Amino acid sequence: MRDPAGYLVTCGGRLVRIVRPGYVGAHEGLLTGPWVQALCGSGAVSGFRILPADEAVALVGHEAVGCLCLEHDVIRFPSYPSEWPLEMLCAAAEHTIQLCLQAPPGVGLKDATPFNILFQGARPVFVDVLSFESRDAHDPTWLAHGQFVRSFLLPALLNAHYGIPCHTTFLAHRDGVEPEDAYRLLGPLARITPPFLGNVTMPVLLSARAERDADRVYAPKRLGNAEQAAFILRSLFSSLSRTMRSASARRHRKNIWSTYTATCTYTSAGTAQKTAFVGKLMQESRPARVLDVGCNTGDFSFLAARAGAEVVAIDLDPEVVGSLWQRARAEQASILPLVVQLARPTPALGWRNQETPSFLQRAEGYFDALLMLAVVHHLLVTDAIPLADIIEQAARLTTKWLVIEFVAPEDPQFKRLLRGRDALYAWLDRAAFEVELGRHFEVVRQEQLVDTGRWLYLAVKRDAL
Repeated sequence: MRDPAGYLVTCGGRLVRIVRPGYVGAHEGLLTGPWVQALCGSGAVSGFRILPADEAVALVGHEAVGCLCLEHDVIRFPSYPSEWPLEMLCAAAEHTIQLCLQAPPGVGLKDATPFNILFQGARPVFVDVLSFESRDAHDPTWLAHGQFVRSFLLPALLNAHYGIPCHTTFLAHRDGVEPEDAYRLLGPLARITPPFLGNVTMPVLLSARAERDADRVYAPKRLGNAEQAAFILRSLFSSLSRTMRSASARRHRKNIWSTYTATCTYTSAGTAQKTAFVGKLMQESRPARVLDVGCNTGDFSFLAARAGAEVVAIDLDPEVVGSLWQRARAEQASILPLVVQLARPTPALGWRNQETPSFLQRAEGYFDALLMLAVVHHLLVTDAIPLADIIEQAARLTTKWLVIEFVAPEDPQFKRLLRGRDALYAWLDRAAFEVELGRHFEVVRQEQLVDTGRWLYLAVKRDAL
């Protein structure tokens, strides 16, 4: 929508990028050239094919006349920076930088935004092929540098140094953080030390001069030596890459959720039983798409992925999601970890709330299995969501299977959440839980976890019977 060169349309589940007539000449040769085609073949860039003119008109209609139409491979569950932990934002930044470093002479990226990246599982994929442009090989200036700093570097630095989660930054600010806003957050010492001195303080101090001399500042620059220009650009990209890697490598603080596996009340026998319960569903029914709500360390996400499922794993804590993403990337698992709280899921954002659909718009009806393990009592107490609404939402998220865990008010973890408000949930027992579950699901199997009062239920949606 924001690129004058073209736009995307969907036609019966097919994704078509329409390049406007005035821009076909500038892009066709580059997109069909060996470098872009090699990137598509490696998976670094979303694959596409050029539609013949008659097929494009039949598919898209009259607006395809005179245009170049590309049919893209579809990444079925898109995610956005407002759902990424620090590690995923840094990975998207590194992917962008590597494309710049690998570009042949006279080719570059005209913009640098995390919205140009989607994740296929844990792997970043560049999707905006119209960002590739021919450029003057003698020009040492990357005009997208400021955008990269605002939308990648500063959100990452504020997350790493000040604990401001980068996903919340993008919920409020689509284009990231302005240097002036970051400057106001910094203490006197931070303002004069790397990495903030060069990326925040100097731009703020020079901003008045830049506005006054904008015509000269942004005028094309041309060196007599193309190799010298390439060296300056490589140095810039390498510096940005080092800063992003430094932010990503900062040690996480420990909290109740990042240490949950070591502090939870499950015995080893209970954990093994829970694993076997979920594993039986995965082996017998082989769901293709699984949503793991409250995934935490992601053990059950990996169980589903090893059984061949495409998994989306969500948790409210960016630290555990970041750790899960690192593990998924290392094991090349088909798991997309996201920072999403089911009680307050990511809203639709952008112009007319249509640039990025909400999490529920993307998720409802997409998954054929839903895992809600040790999460219902949090929704009930912490978020004050009625049990009937929780079960109804579960029915909207899965087309068939549900694995759900019942935790009674007498459970130690439940009591910690209640903080003395036990009377509010005196009505809740297994019978009441099963009544609500039965409104949308039929129970297939149930087991009590050893050494606890917790129960596991495998249920199937009534309209899927």
